[in-house]
Amino acid sequence: MHDTVNNALWLPAKQAPFSVGPAPYTAPRGREVVVRTRAVALNPFDRHLQTIGAFASPWLNYPMVVGHDLAGDVVEVGEDVTRFQPGDRVLGLAGGVDKGRNRAAEGAFQDYVVLLEHMMTPLPAAMSYDEASVLPLAVSTAACALFQEGFLALAPPELERQRRGETVIVWGGSTSVGANAIQLAVAAGYDVLTTCSPNNSQFVRALGARRAFDYRSPTVVADLVNALGQSRCAGAVAIGPGAALACLDLVVAAGGASTVAVVTPPATFDGIPIGRGRLRKLLPILVNNATGLLKLMWRAKRRGVATPFVWGTALIHNEVGPMIFQDYLPEALARGAFEPSPPCQVAGHGLEAIPAAMAMHEAGVSAAKLVVTL
Repeated sequence: MHDTVNNALWLPAKQAPFSVGPAPYTAPRGREVVVRTRAVALNPFDRHLQTIGAFASPWLNYPMVVGHDLAGDVVEVGEDVTRFQPGDRVLGLAGGVDKGRNRAAEGAFQDYVVLLEHMMTPLPAAMSYDEASVLPLAVSTAACALFQEGFLALAPPELERQRRGETVIVWGGSTSVGANAIQLAVAAGYDVLTTCSPNNSQFVRALGARRAFDYRSPTVVADLVNALGQSRCAGAVAIGPGAALACLDLVVAAGGASTVAVVTPPATFDGIPIGRGRLRKLLPILVNNATGLLKLMWRAKRRGVATPFVWGTALIHNEVGPMIFQDYLPEALARGAFEPSPPCQVAGHGLEAIPAAMAMHEAGVSAAKLVVTL
């Protein structure tokens, strides 16, 4: 296997342009698996690592290969792997930029990626690589928010649902993370109330949300509290700028819950150039984020609500990773009980197409996830 030719989309240094070039083929050890990538999906964090990696992930070793989402074919397995063999079609979360992994061989944007066995799921025969590639980071981030200790700590998702008589609020239900959070919370037996723009309300209801509310409505918090009725609020997942403060008001008004899992920073990091004018654009965003987080922490502390920030790859290192990728998803996908969501939109082919797809992503995509085929 070691004469296998591998190529990667490299991030050579902090704030450097991406470039395609040769990469070593890394053989798997222990519980690692090498996958030939067939499709990768794009996340905001993948492109933010280029512009704000120094702040968001100061530990990164450069040159680095970024990217979290992929689907492809198993080509080689480590000596302790029992779940997979060469030829298997899989999806997986690439943990290369996670602080505990920090290894270019584990970044998704290359032909041959090293994955961890417990962060992979086999694909049903009818599911395409493109469809499957939208899942890993979004389902991981949603699972971290819903199931980790110190977050919402909900009961695990199951194929045979136990109805729990409690409600989870997902603010930003038509986002990638929101679409997965709705499905996971419903599978865990909870009712879900969500927010989105009105043209996406059918989409989120099809995923299992009981009701959807327009997040721009001036009465949205009161409407959600009203819709809870007698059901206990089990907590909220806050996705999108401004969502955390709204969710804080909501759980306080609803009573019962004391945790808002915060997925999104207060101010977006979009639009920061990597060269000229970078600091002029970056500094106000950093100030807005710092003041937004301080405001949130102060308000939350005063009202006795925990507002932990979700790190989407944290489940690699705890029981939530295997709970999702090993115990729940394989059967749920095979039965059609869990939909890769939002639907994929192919934005190009080949590693060199990824930067252009990132620019497309930054320009704005609604209720869809951009995918590049390899």
